[in-house]
Amino acid sequence: MILPPRYPVLFNPKARSQRGTRALKFLMDNAAGLALYATRSPEESEALARRFAENGEPLVIAAGGDGTLNAVVKGLAGTRTALGVLPTGTMNVFAREMGIPFDNLDRAFEVILAGNVIEVDLFEANGTPFVQMAGVGFDAAVIEETTWESKKVLGPLAYLLSAVKVLGEDPPKMTVRTREGEVLEGVAVLAGNGSLYGGQIRLFHRADNQDSKLDVLVFKEAGYKLVMDSLKGIAMGGIDFNDSTVSYVQAGSLVVTADRDVPLEVDGELVGRTREVTFGNDEPGRLRVLAPKEPIGTRFVEAMKTVVDSIKKTVGGV
Repeated sequence: MILPPRYPVLFNPKARSQRGTRALKFLMDNAAGLALYATRSPEESEALARRFAENGEPLVIAAGGDGTLNAVVKGLAGTRTALGVLPTGTMNVFAREMGIPFDNLDRAFEVILAGNVIEVDLFEANGTPFVQMAGVGFDAAVIEETTWESKKVLGPLAYLLSAVKVLGEDPPKMTVRTREGEVLEGVAVLAGNGSLYGGQIRLFHRADNQDSKLDVLVFKEAGYKLVMDSLKGIAMGGIDFNDSTVSYVQAGSLVVTADRDVPLEVDGELVGRTREVTFGNDEPGRLRVLAPKEPIGTRFVEAMKTVVDSIKKTVGGV
C-alpha cells in the first residue's frame, strides 16, 4: 500500500498564548497527515528547513508567527521547495500579503492542500533573506529596544514606549544609492517587497512581490515629522508623498550607508548593527509559496475595511 505524503511542519511548542494553544490543538487534530517538528530555536527551524530542501522535500510548512516564518524562509532560500503557511502569530504579515486566511487555520490548511504555487521575489539585506520587508534605523531601533519581557507584559504598547525613547535620540545620517543611480539622504529607510507593513498597513502602495523591485521609503526627518507622516500614512492607508518628508523610489537593489552603526531588521527580526547595508540579490531570488489564486476574505478583514473607511472620512482633511 502506498501511503499519502506526510508534510513536514515546523512549529514552536513554547507558544503559550491563546492562539498558540489553539494552533497546537489544530496540529494534533491533523497529525495523521503531518510530520510534526517541535523546534527549539529559529536557528533549528532554519537548519531543518534547509535539510528538508536538500533532501528533495517538495513542501515545508511553517506553523507560527513572523519569526518562525522568517527562519523557515532562510532555510528554503535558493531552493525549489515550496513554503506552506499556517499563521499562528499575532500579526502574520506575510500571510495577509498573500491572501492566506490568518484567523482560521482550517481555511489556511485548505490553501496548502489545494497546491496552488506562486513564485515571489526573495531579496537579501547583507546576505540575510527577507520576503516582506527590511528596515534600517528607526523601526529597527524600536525592535532592538523592545524586550521580550515587555512584549509579554504590555503587548503592542511595548513597541510604542520603545518608539518614544528612540524618538528622543539623535538620529543617524544615511545616504541611499540605488542601482538605477538615484541618491537620497535621510535618517531611516524601509525597503518593502510586499505592500504591507506591520499587518494591515499598506505602506508600500506600488509594491508587487513579483516585479523584481524593492519599494523604498526614505524618511528625511526624525522626531515630530517622522511621527506625523507615519501616523497620517497609517490613518489614510498610505503616506501622501506630496505633503510629507518621505521619499518613495523603486529599485532593483540599493546600498544604505550611515554615519554610525545602526540597527537592521528583516521581516521584523533584528539582524544586528552595521554602517552599511546592501539590499538586493546577486541573482534574481524567488520563493515558491502555496497561496490562493485570489485572496480569501476573513471576518477580520471585513471589519478592518470598515474601520479604515471610517478613519479616512474622519482625517481626510488633515
